[in-house]
Amino acid sequence: MAKAGNKALRPTWEGHLRLSLVTCPVALYTGVEHSADVQFNLINPKTHNRIRMQAVDAGTGKAVERSELVKGFPVAKNKYVLLEKDELDAVKLESTRNVDIEEFVDASSIDRIYWDEPYYLAPAGKTGIEAFTVIQAAMAKQKKVALGRLVLHQRERICALEPRDGGILLTTLRSHDEIRDSSEIFDRHLPKPASDMLEIAEKIIKQLEADFDPTEFKDRYEDALRELIQRKKKGEPVVSAEAPEEEDKVVDLMDALRRSLKGGAGSREKAERFMAAHEKKKPKRKSSSRKRAA
Repeated sequence: MAKAGNKALRPTWEGHLRLSLVTCPVALYTGVEHSADVQFNLINPKTHNRIRMQAVDAGTGKAVERSELVKGFPVAKNKYVLLEKDELDAVKLESTRNVDIEEFVDASSIDRIYWDEPYYLAPAGKTGIEAFTVIQAAMAKQKKVALGRLVLHQRERICALEPRDGGILLTTLRSHDEIRDSSEIFDRHLPKPASDMLEIAEKIIKQLEADFDPTEFKDRYEDALRELIQRKKKGEPVVSAEAPEEEDKVVDLMDALRRSLKGGAGSREKAERFMAAHEKKKPKRKSSSRKRAA
């Protein structure tokens, strides 16, 4: 159940979580916050009015009210099977209002390319809290990921459920048909790298080892946009930034690797500053997890 302080939060989906014969009402909340992103509107610069988009009939060129529109599936050129809302609603699947746990797997067995959108699954109301707690605790004890299905945005999605912070993290999974075959992109017959170059590259990786901290990574483009907006609000002049100087093109790969290992490249210096700042924020430990290559 959502906390009392989160009354403004509206669930994306409501239904029941079911494990065999154990059922409880649940609500699904998006796990990603997009409201903080910089949003723009299209404006007519001559009038400073917002632009309103219209639905236009491609044949007559006349505007049509969106409330009058229906969905159509193309079957031939300019021919469609039209579907009314009540006809679409008539397509009832059990997963429309239920998340049925079908099986349990190890999280490591799910390739990362299949993971899609995260959601929080919480009890909806007080009647099902006990059943929800039993399911959540059993999953936590077994250390397995549950697989199920639900209909979300008029589409049945496979989903993975795992205990998290006293609730359940539900992540939709992409279907196998959605994944492009990597052989269309990758050449699987790449030449074997030279051992001396590989050794230097491995040392560079060792130098840049760190513990992942998502708070250290900011959206610099969003920050720059906000700064630009504030300057414009204050009436300050905005001057285009100078294009960054192009780095010298290094043809010799070995030379580039050696320079990177010595910290000669600008990106290496930035990495050093980041690691130094990151290390200061960490509590001191008897043995350091970061080892530098000799």
